[in-house]
Amino acid sequence: MSMIDRVDPESRIPLDALNAAMPGGFNAIADLPTRRATLDGMLAMMTADIPPNPNISIEDSSIPGPAGAPDIAIRTYRPNTPAASKPGILFIHGGGMILGNLETDSLAAAALCEFTGAVVVSVDYRLAPENPAPAAIEDCYAALMWMHSSAATLGFNPDRLAVYGGSAGGGLAIATALVARDRGTPVISFVMAPYPMLDDRNETESSKAVVDLGIWDRAGNIEAWAWYLGGKPADQYSAPARATDLSNLPPMFIDVGDCDMFMDEDIAFVEKLKADGGTVEFIVYPGAYHASEVFAPTAALSVKISARRIEALKAALA
Repeated sequence: MSMIDRVDPESRIPLDALNAAMPGGFNAIADLPTRRATLDGMLAMMTADIPPNPNISIEDSSIPGPAGAPDIAIRTYRPNTPAASKPGILFIHGGGMILGNLETDSLAAAALCEFTGAVVVSVDYRLAPENPAPAAIEDCYAALMWMHSSAATLGFNPDRLAVYGGSAGGGLAIATALVARDRGTPVISFVMAPYPMLDDRNETESSKAVVDLGIWDRAGNIEAWAWYLGGKPADQYSAPARATDLSNLPPMFIDVGDCDMFMDEDIAFVEKLKADGGTVEFIVYPGAYHASEVFAPTAALSVKISARRIEALKAALA
């Protein structure tokens, strides 16, 4: 059975449409600025008719970047409902370290804010290849430190601070937790990392099997890692799969589909995390491809995936 035949039929409908309109998917667009513009245009078209969410307030601003680096653009989402002690979530968008911005996962960040009651801060970290590692990691950590120190102003409890990121954002979420652990501050309550991008080596069976789905296939992943690392060797912060010590990290939630090239590297990471005494809830969803819940949000499988994440976040931050 080919990989495409393993995809959940309901979730496959938009995938087939994407491949028909854009053979090979986004990574088939060789010119990176054009690829970015195409993604931005598609997202704008998909969200054009979605009205503002009356249950949350959104504000764009900027914060100081790491020493010697530019300021960082952020987007803050606040629930309009009163609460005695809101949690906080640092939100890190996906995009393979080379794509994405504050708009990319804006609907997801807004949903987290609405359904968990948390103050959510989305960080517009620097992208590769213009800014290779560790630029993105340092931006995410700077945003985490700022968010923690600004908890009173933002209106959340700093003792209930989580980090959320999917795909590349998931790898950066875990990397940010590693940096916070090793630098001694701040304490993170929880990390949620859907289908995280963790391993630059591309040696697992699943990384070799996903070659033509049109959604984050092997060739695109190899290209993205090369741009992200910028010719330098990976370390545990740029590629958390290389970490030799995963002890003393926050509790985590990781999920991935069995049609996702990241499946095996995520499994290996979870096994290492458990061996080092970590706490993690891990789910593999049969029939799910990379970010299938984004492309097919109304599919029954997608609804199940999204609901479980919200349940886990609410429980962790209660």
